[in-house]
Amino acid sequence: MTDATPDPQLAPKLSRHWRWLLYVLGTVVLLVVLYGIGRLIHVSLGSFYTGERGPYLQQPAPTAMTLRWQTTEAEIGVVRYGLRPDQLQWQAQEQSMGEEHEVRLSGLQPNTRYYYAIGPVEKPTYAGPDYWFYTSPGGGEPVSTRFVVLGDPGYPNPRQLVVQDVMQTWLDLNPRPGRAGFDLLLTTGDNAYRSGTNEQFQVGFFEPYANWLRNVPVWPAYGNHDARRWAFYNLFSFPTDGESGGLPSGTEHYYAFDHGQVHFVILDSTSTSMDEGSAMLRWLEEDLIGSQQPWLIVVLHHPPYTHGSHNSDSRGDSGGRMFDVRENVLPILEQAGVDLVLGGHSHMYERSHLMGCHYGKSDTLQPDMMQQPVPQNKSSLYIKPAAGRVAYQGAIYLVLGSSSKLDQGPLDHPAMAVSAGEMGALVVDINGSRLEGRFISDRGLIADSFAIIKGDTSVTPLQCAP
Repeated sequence: MTDATPDPQLAPKLSRHWRWLLYVLGTVVLLVVLYGIGRLIHVSLGSFYTGERGPYLQQPAPTAMTLRWQTTEAEIGVVRYGLRPDQLQWQAQEQSMGEEHEVRLSGLQPNTRYYYAIGPVEKPTYAGPDYWFYTSPGGGEPVSTRFVVLGDPGYPNPRQLVVQDVMQTWLDLNPRPGRAGFDLLLTTGDNAYRSGTNEQFQVGFFEPYANWLRNVPVWPAYGNHDARRWAFYNLFSFPTDGESGGLPSGTEHYYAFDHGQVHFVILDSTSTSMDEGSAMLRWLEEDLIGSQQPWLIVVLHHPPYTHGSHNSDSRGDSGGRMFDVRENVLPILEQAGVDLVLGGHSHMYERSHLMGCHYGKSDTLQPDMMQQPVPQNKSSLYIKPAAGRVAYQGAIYLVLGSSSKLDQGPLDHPAMAVSAGEMGALVVDINGSRLEGRFISDRGLIADSFAIIKGDTSVTPLQCAP
């Protein structure tokens, strides 16, 4: 037997090899740590904005409204308000100084116009006849409701402003005497491109839409671009305790609110679990059971059906979140009698037929899952046999992601009655048993219109109830 004897010349080579390997590994670890720290600092700094921000309205209720704004210097926020612009006899103010301000006005009258001024009497920051808001009507009150929807609106560019201008022109040509041009402003998410920083919110959202935000409460959905920073939930005040109607959710990530006879639900399809039995879906079921409003409208970022710049048939697209919406959220909504589901994410316009019970890929769609429209005045008219909210009578699923940017896609999903590579915004009117939507393109045209009427018992309901 021969004893194994270490080669004295090999040992230094091995030692140098391991030292080099440890050096490389240590360098990689250090770079990863430094990148993580740098990324954390970058994300944190992106969540702050130093500068002036005009007033915007939050959490409307029949007897309350929240006003938010920002100043360049720390001060105590003061809001004076009244029923006439020259008689602001009431006042509310904060308890401490700061640059970001939030004041909740309470004890208001329902469905009433109030004027307001921000800042002290001798030197108000915002004041005059253009600063006003309407409180919400009482819960269930049979008043007409009009809301505007912006889809993925936060990319600053000239066409974004054109979309707003043509919508404002349409509103001016179709006024509601004695009422605001519209009651609510909703978005389908991605309110600040590209990364949802506070500065990007300022230039992509608060500045372009300032004239609307000072008068009309805004309800923005949470998009994947918004989620790249921490600014979104610092900038907006959402109800956690049912302040605007609906079941308290205990979180700003999902909630409900009422306006007249409409029950709105805002879901977080971006960062909250949509697994079966998850907290959000349990809350959703309870909220919908408790609501007696005859109309139900749901807003979330990820649409269940789209063949646009995103593909709802691909589980690898967007982490499978469009699958989660379709498979786990839609059955709950359709059981509750949902009427309209608004999504974004795909940067174009798609609008389905009145449909239900389609929880698979597009090639599993069956004809009896869709109701063909009744032509009426160049509009697609859909009819639900029962009044109020009844399970499995169909909903319209709408993708609006083109209020500030337009991308490419096949636009060939078989559920869609209309698919258009056009920029624009949506306006929806609800009067009694009729809902009517119009997509106003940036060319100033009504590129699509549709309506739902409830209560026509002569119509056969969809044959899709499980």
